[in-house]
Amino acid sequence: MNAELVRALEQLEEEKGISKEVIVEAIEAALLSAYKKNFGVTAQNMRIEVDRDTGEVRAFQIRTVTEEVEDPTTQIALAEVRQYDPSAAIGDMVELEVTPKDFGRIAAQTAKQVVVQRLREAEREMVYKEFRDREGDIVTGVVQRIERKNVYLDLGRIEAVLPPPEQIPRESHRQGERVKAYVVEVRQGTRGPQIVVSRTHPGLLKRLFELEVPEIYEGIVEIKAIAREAGARSKIAVASRDKNVDAVGACVGPKGSRVQAIVDELRGEKIDIILWNIDTAVFVGAALSPAKVVRVDVNEETKTAQVIVPDHQLSLAIGREGQNARLAAKMTGWRIDIKSETQLKEIEAQKLFIDLPPEEAPAAAAPEAAPAADQAAAEGAPEAAAAESPVEPALPAEEAEEPAAAEDEPRGAVEGTAPDGAEGDTEEDEEKAPQPAGEPAG
Repeated sequence: MNAELVRALEQLEEEKGISKEVIVEAIEAALLSAYKKNFGVTAQNMRIEVDRDTGEVRAFQIRTVTEEVEDPTTQIALAEVRQYDPSAAIGDMVELEVTPKDFGRIAAQTAKQVVVQRLREAEREMVYKEFRDREGDIVTGVVQRIERKNVYLDLGRIEAVLPPPEQIPRESHRQGERVKAYVVEVRQGTRGPQIVVSRTHPGLLKRLFELEVPEIYEGIVEIKAIAREAGARSKIAVASRDKNVDAVGACVGPKGSRVQAIVDELRGEKIDIILWNIDTAVFVGAALSPAKVVRVDVNEETKTAQVIVPDHQLSLAIGREGQNARLAAKMTGWRIDIKSETQLKEIEAQKLFIDLPPEEAPAAAAPEAAPAADQAAAEGAPEAAAAESPVEPALPAEEAEEPAAAEDEPRGAVEGTAPDGAEGDTEEDEEKAPQPAGEPAG
């Protein structure tokens, strides 16, 4: 029986991966529980020991040495102890073997469930410790089932869940399909460790590049920043620590084989590989790839970069629904304002009038009106001439009528000859005529 127990322990260690010591400790705790359940009050201060080599099980009770025994379950007389231990003294703690003859059968019946439970707990704890260290790593699993849009992956010794928010949009999975995922969280639950994996995390892209590009794994090429919109497009900035190694070329691989393998794993997701630069203006311009940039103006205080692109490159720089600009801003950490060359010229032209003080605006408009008035006067325009001539004071009504009357008189009246049918001046008119200045009247 004991030999069979040892072989069973070795088999469990091989299959479950749990050390033999852990299993033995679980069995000892289960047997102790069974002993106390069967023997009740007398099973106080007990210890169960299982021999690691032979599998022999023994039970020991711990008692205190006293002169007179008051409680036989916890005390023992000094005279009794001196029979097999002459050096014992009052107050010492001694162990007495109290293994019952039918202990094996009783223990097997009572401790079976406890042993199974302890083994299950030990296995869960071991799996938890193993995957706790793999948090932030990549795992490969087989799609086991799909329930309520949750995809469950079989990782061998444990099951991982791929929730809907962590799935790539419009990506479908089939049962039995092998899938690579990123371990987001490992937590201990009532039913054992729970592993949550993701297919949308930027860490998945980073780990895939480390697997496909040896230079990144060895540390020659470093990944500086990653921005990702899963299923659509990603941007990754890389830099080389060795001047003889091209960072972008190493990531692309011969004929694009390295990056193509990653694109295939991510189901056709586009990946832009950009060379990182310590100069913010250069880095922001490169982040808007594949668009060509004319100029980048950086404002350190507001952490804003104004990017000028050619007119035909504006839509390419912004991207579909602003995706390219959004990814560039996420990767660089700067707010990016994209303008075309035409838009920049219009803004600068508006600033010329906005910046003028109110006093200078009429002054600037007056020289333009003066030449127009001179030209109108030269052409004989009455309106312009009237505008230029000084305003004369208004004449009295009588004086204003005399020139009109003089113009109505015939030419003969002016020369002293009356026209035909016209009568000369009467005496009454002569009397009413005004006298010359300086001569007294009449």
